[in-house]
Amino acid sequence: MKPGRVRKSCQGWLMTAVAPWGENAEDAYDQGLVEMGLGDTRLIEVKGAMLPLNFEATPPRPLPLGSLVECHIATSYAYSGGSACAGAAWASCVTPEGDECAVVATISTELDYEETSLLLRRNLQRRLASRDLEVISFDVAVDEVTAGADHHGVAMAALILPNSLNFGGKMSTGPIRGGLSVPVDSQQKRVDVKAPAAPAMRPGSRRSGGNSDFSL
Repeated sequence: MKPGRVRKSCQGWLMTAVAPWGENAEDAYDQGLVEMGLGDTRLIEVKGAMLPLNFEATPPRPLPLGSLVECHIATSYAYSGGSACAGAAWASCVTPEGDECAVVATISTELDYEETSLLLRRNLQRRLASRDLEVISFDVAVDEVTAGADHHGVAMAALILPNSLNFGGKMSTGPIRGGLSVPVDSQQKRVDVKAPAAPAMRPGSRRSGGNSDFSL
């Protein structure tokens, strides 16, 4: 195994759900969580493109009551006959140095299923390109909702990582990629950009050339 590579053990899966009959947006959201299998969990919504280095896609499974779950989730709302779409995608990749990693992308739109799927794939491609990553495999999940009459609807898509938080401080990380970081010696120090200090003044004194007194 090459340096920086880790054994795959952080499992996750894509899920989608729709809830067209919410009394309000919050009710629709909660119904969507239940439909997606997250209704009994303590949910932590995370941001960012990178997944744990040992990510492995697996089939969905039931989650224990009260479990703490990391989730990359997209939600899109509609009302009274309106439509909305949400999607999530992951890709397993390799860096130019040969290190394996994985990225995630999500999207929420008021477009139809086909257009949303296309935009999600483009978002995923951009995330790969901006990090100079070569894709090995990927998967995409999109769903569309049409809200019921005089009701709130929600479309939801998520990448669910049920055991990533169990690793705590032992989570494996990869090397620092030189092309994506700023060398320490080239960083501008704070003193270089600090504005010059104003001259000290005694209480009650006046600035030369002006009539205003700004002393305390």
